[in-house]
Amino acid sequence: MTRQGWQTGLVLVAATALAAALPLALGTYSLGVALDLMMWIALAESWAMFSGLSGYVSLGHAVFYGVGAYVTVLLWQVLPLWFSVPLGGLTAAALALLLGWPCLRVRGPYFVILTLGISEFIKYAVISTEAALGRNGRLLIGTPSLTVLFEAMLALAVLSMAVLQIVRSARLGAGLLAIREDEVAAEAVGINATAVKLSAFAMSAFIPGMVGGLMILRSTYFEPMQAFSPTTSFTIVTVAILGGSDTVAGPLLGSLFLVLLSELLWTRAPEVYMIILGVLLVAFVLFVPEGLVGRAGRFLRAPKPGPSSRDHRAVVIEP
Repeated sequence: MTRQGWQTGLVLVAATALAAALPLALGTYSLGVALDLMMWIALAESWAMFSGLSGYVSLGHAVFYGVGAYVTVLLWQVLPLWFSVPLGGLTAAALALLLGWPCLRVRGPYFVILTLGISEFIKYAVISTEAALGRNGRLLIGTPSLTVLFEAMLALAVLSMAVLQIVRSARLGAGLLAIREDEVAAEAVGINATAVKLSAFAMSAFIPGMVGGLMILRSTYFEPMQAFSPTTSFTIVTVAILGGSDTVAGPLLGSLFLVLLSELLWTRAPEVYMIILGVLLVAFVLFVPEGLVGRAGRFLRAPKPGPSSRDHRAVVIEP
């Protein structure tokens, strides 16, 4: 590992240790906001693992979130929590493999619409199942404390960042980037596009499944319309657009920006919160398409002003 890599690793370890100590310094409300921040980081980093690198924009990650939540609810007080939450992630990954086989055969806007449609189909399938069982909702009693949930969500956020960085530097990431540039050319040089996309799609679903399991424990009540809400998918894409979707720093900065802005808008302008957020998203798409990370990189790489050629010609050196 290079010296810069070691320095980056040490910074991440220090930042993680500092974040883990937040429950000692924050109140209940602030810790809840920090939990939401960790949630969006984990979701956006895992989304970037597939969509950011491959260019296949998925609006179906809400279904992985909801499936993880549903599995955790069904297994609540039946299996240990440390087993049921990862099992929800594995179920979401298995569902991604099942759905990805037909869905990843289409591209562009067709893939976007298809993932959204399948997400809604599964949501109403769960609603029908719950209605057939005579359930209008499921209440969870005796859930873990906010501190425990925050520490677990922090671990998922760090895990998602680490996995994204590993994927980017591995052959899988190179294959995804090649597919994003030109899928036909990538297949022509020997890349198995179907296997690469399917593997990344399943990996990107695993963490959202666990995030859904933890967040349903936070709300203590399962309701399918909320657990499978498409707003989750749209917010993930918003975070990616704000921060930049194909680097570890992009979803991190995008999540931080969105959470802080949301808290500000909820307190200052709750009536027009979604309108302001939508206008901001359109502005970023039009004027900052590279996201916060890309714009910061352009600013840092900009040449510093110096003396012009005229100034050089005007300099006279006396003997």
